[in-house]
Amino acid sequence: MTRSQFEQHVADALHTIPARFRDAMQNLAIVIEDEPDDELLEELEADEDDTLFGLYTGVPLTERQWAQETLPDRIILFQGPHEREAEDEDDLIASIGETLIHEIGHYFGLSEEEIEHIENEYWRGDARAD
Repeated sequence: MTRSQFEQHVADALHTIPARFRDAMQNLAIVIEDEPDDELLEELEADEDDTLFGLYTGVPLTERQWAQETLPDRIILFQGPHEREAEDEDDLIASIGETLIHEIGHYFGLSEEEIEHIENEYWRGDARAD
């Protein structure tokens, strides 16, 4: 799949995440990379059988000093793992959407439990926009 096609799937997936989060995101860049590099996986202490689909880098909103200027936070999506794990195009969009929800949750400073609750809403379709 080309990068352009994957970017379109990311745009489609963004429309499936809860509107309350999508509308509140500011100063946040979504970056696509091919694969997580070995150095990153080592830094994250990832096991060999772990799959890293995305990563949030930045300062969560709950920890920010509002007077300070900051560079945009980033969500990095790794195209290769998403493509390898997806069964079809719909599954790919759902996987990207779930990764975005998880990483956006970190951006908002949510706990893993809160993120898991939102992900469960996503899979039930309770929180999807449109």
